[in-house]
Amino acid sequence: MGSEACGCGSEAHFPRRTWMKGMAAFGAASWLTPLATVLARQAETSAAREPARSVIVLWLQGGPSQLETFDPHPNTNIAGGSLAIETRVPGVMLGNGLPRVADVMDSISLVRSVTSREGDHERAVYNIKTGFRPDPTLIHPSIGAIVCRQTEEADQGLVDIPRHVSILSDQFPSRGGYMGNRFDPFKTGDPNQPIPDLVRPVDDVRYRKRLSDLTNVVDREFARGRIQSPGVGASVARDLTEAALKMMDSDQLAAFDVSNATQAQRDAFGDTPFGRGCLAAVRLIETGVRCVEVTLGGWDSHIDNHEIHAGRNEILDPAYAALIHELRERDLLDHTVVMCAGEFGRTPTINATGGRDHWPHGFSVALSGGGIQGGRVIGETASQPKL
Repeated sequence: MGSEACGCGSEAHFPRRTWMKGMAAFGAASWLTPLATVLARQAETSAAREPARSVIVLWLQGGPSQLETFDPHPNTNIAGGSLAIETRVPGVMLGNGLPRVADVMDSISLVRSVTSREGDHERAVYNIKTGFRPDPTLIHPSIGAIVCRQTEEADQGLVDIPRHVSILSDQFPSRGGYMGNRFDPFKTGDPNQPIPDLVRPVDDVRYRKRLSDLTNVVDREFARGRIQSPGVGASVARDLTEAALKMMDSDQLAAFDVSNATQAQRDAFGDTPFGRGCLAAVRLIETGVRCVEVTLGGWDSHIDNHEIHAGRNEILDPAYAALIHELRERDLLDHTVVMCAGEFGRTPTINATGGRDHWPHGFSVALSGGGIQGGRVIGETASQPKL
């Protein structure tokens, strides 16, 4: 179970009810239930609200511990000494390393009853990002790819840059899967650095000649059958080339660049690669990008769990809170679903090396925006779980 609810309907939007039905058609109902039921029911009762149109995924690669983040159990054996803090919402507590997130808890709903049958990193990432367990015969699309596929027609001529973007992606990227590689995310690194390969090394005349020569060679090689790629023919290759060229000349590329952000903005997000990625995500969504995934790795805490989570939370806390605040300030939060999650949680016991091991049997996902009611907690985990 997990959730990345978003969509768009007539013209620029994809209604959440339609999205939920589409996810069921993709076979993801088992992944989203019972969370899907909650979101679908809420969508039915808020039909007058303008529907969500974008998704931001804050991906915590490595499996963050629910006990040091979104589901603390202070003063219990499973806390292992970890502390908790009160939030803006009475009765809802977070790990003590997330004070700024606690201050925007009224915009966040926590799902504390997420479970999975996958305890291996790669398989678990695939499961959460696609809603399916790995299948050797098929590659399933991630949620960002699905959203982009459903909104492809509405976005024609409006967005010159990729509509599916992955910032600081790790070794388990999101995929377009069987829908085609044109729905794969555009991958980029720290937004403080220029996007590579956009500056033309030669003058315009020479550049155009090189491009024409390359196109002729590629078309000829496809015609001779010397280039064979599943789902990619000469026309698809040509379309991809045209899209890349359009992107290179687009003013919308400025959304990737946070180097001109004020120092106050940079400080608010934490001025780390992940923080800058979150700031870029806001700008990209404002430009019209449908899905942005920003990865913060390093949560795999088999040893020194408390120290590792303290360091990761120090990066996550300002960036996550500032992202919620900035989306709200730009009137984007109601139209953008924000999901913060990793592939599984951590054991409710501390091992011999001071770490927590993999635990897919009960962990948390944080959701906000897109009409999702904030300040709620869905599900719970026991203070003394059965091991």
